[in-house]
Amino acid sequence: MKSVAFALSSIAFCAGPAAAQQAQPQPAASSSAAVAYGLPLRGHEAEEFLRVGQVIKKKSIGTGITNPQQLTLTDGTRTLKAAWKTIDKTKFGVTQFDRGGFEVNFRDTYKFEIAAYELDKLLGYELVPPTIERQIDGEKGSIQLWVEGVMTEWDRKAKKVSPPDFEAWNRQIYLVRLFHQLTYDTDYNNIRNVLVDPSFKVYAIDFSRAFRTHDKLLSEKDLARFSRSALERLRSLDRAAVVEHLGPWLTTLEIDGLFKRRDRILALAERRGSQEGERIFLP
Repeated sequence: MKSVAFALSSIAFCAGPAAAQQAQPQPAASSSAAVAYGLPLRGHEAEEFLRVGQVIKKKSIGTGITNPQQLTLTDGTRTLKAAWKTIDKTKFGVTQFDRGGFEVNFRDTYKFEIAAYELDKLLGYELVPPTIERQIDGEKGSIQLWVEGVMTEWDRKAKKVSPPDFEAWNRQIYLVRLFHQLTYDTDYNNIRNVLVDPSFKVYAIDFSRAFRTHDKLLSEKDLARFSRSALERLRSLDRAAVVEHLGPWLTTLEIDGLFKRRDRILALAERRGSQEGERIFLP
């Protein structure tokens, strides 16, 4: 399998103030009190809206090989959008990919979208938009609250839009990298699965090809720096809580792989800290 194609190492982290003055994405105008960009709802409120909202419109998102759809939902008070994914595919044996490489017992499932959100909640990283399982028109899938007014990391780089606070940006980007390694996300298109809103808040989406059973990391070089608080949350991750919250979506072997990768990440951070000193830890 290919290493994660996150391709963020070329971001000009050392750019000066002039770079930060380049054109930046602007929040859309809004005549209501609703958030014009980012997540309009969070936590239990968002999950409940996704659970009960009436579907009033469906359309293809037009990108992604899993054929996701954009839904428009209303609860009678609010009308918001969501991403709907129903893929649930397992191929036993060896699967060859057109882009090269292969995978044994390939899985691509909406269930991993929910597992990623539940894991993100347990860790408190606030990267993955609210996501639940729902049945619509007799079909089960994951429904994820739409993040408004964002560009992909691919577009941000192509347009040369620089974050105004590089320390804050670094903390988020290395956190996304850690989360991708922890979940073993094999999606080769990850740079387009990182969303950036006008305040430069970062979101991570599309985990349907994550949670492999492997105990190794996809790319240790992506973990060049670490947040101490993120590491402590990772260290305190409790298996019983993971089984309770992710068990409906992951097998025992997938949970085993998750904890083995957790241990590798912690060991890597400790080793690099002893070799390279405090500079690898983000402020």
